[in-house]
Amino acid sequence: MQPPDRRLRWVPWLYLLPPLIFLLLFTYLPLADMLYYSLTSWDGLDPDPSFVGLANYVRIFTRPEIFAVFGVSLCYLVAAAVQVALSMYLATLLSFTLRLRNVFKGIIFFPYLVNGVAVAFVFLFFFQPGGTLDLTLQFLGLRSLDVKWLGDPVVANWSLASIQVWRYVGLGTILYIGAIQSIGNDVFEAAQLDGANAWHRFRHIIAPSVQRITGLVMILCISSSLAVFEIPFVMLGGANGTATFVIQTYRMAFVDTKVGLASALAVVLLAIVLLITVLVRRGVRDEAELT
Repeated sequence: MQPPDRRLRWVPWLYLLPPLIFLLLFTYLPLADMLYYSLTSWDGLDPDPSFVGLANYVRIFTRPEIFAVFGVSLCYLVAAAVQVALSMYLATLLSFTLRLRNVFKGIIFFPYLVNGVAVAFVFLFFFQPGGTLDLTLQFLGLRSLDVKWLGDPVVANWSLASIQVWRYVGLGTILYIGAIQSIGNDVFEAAQLDGANAWHRFRHIIAPSVQRITGLVMILCISSSLAVFEIPFVMLGGANGTATFVIQTYRMAFVDTKVGLASALAVVLLAIVLLITVLVRRGVRDEAELT
């Protein structure tokens, strides 16, 4: 048997080289620039930014109004929890015998493919006074439930958060379906022969088997909840108390021309998302070891 040619060991790196170059050019170099600008006082136009060190970060953590927008994120975090539970429920239904289940999969996943700006305009007409939602409630005899869906700050944030659920629940459902279908049918058949009902099969077979996917879906939901931008920005421009952390960062950079401070805000958001990702992955791993 001939020994392997040492030159072949470089072949995988040749295939990896193009994506690594793109990753470096479009991810890590811009990230390095953002870290640098976060340490400066820059208006986006001056060719020579003033280095201020950690002053921008000190301003962020000493100004409560900057972190006040995270109160808006609570609505989206609650919506994220609903999204995870709803995704698992729908995936469980669609993973077994159900008429037209492939059609339902396409219907549920379709909103994820729609551009966010288009989604914003659709729901702008949906939630407007006398719009689709109000007419539907009136038709069902529930006119007393009519409220200012986008006018009341509290109701507006919940309305916008519900759009996130509608838009992204399909992605979680598809991920869960793939994980559930990887479980052997013999496991479900054995459980059914032992007298396990649907809840027992879900609790003791499905839920433990999809823990890693649950961690992935949670990370995607939480990160998207903290980084909401296009829908509240297009629909309300961040008005009526709907400004998110990203909208505030956008205003800081392009309205107030404080690019250095905005870069620091972006770094803080990145650090928060990374921290949550690590905590969720560690929690899922510990739970998997216990089970």
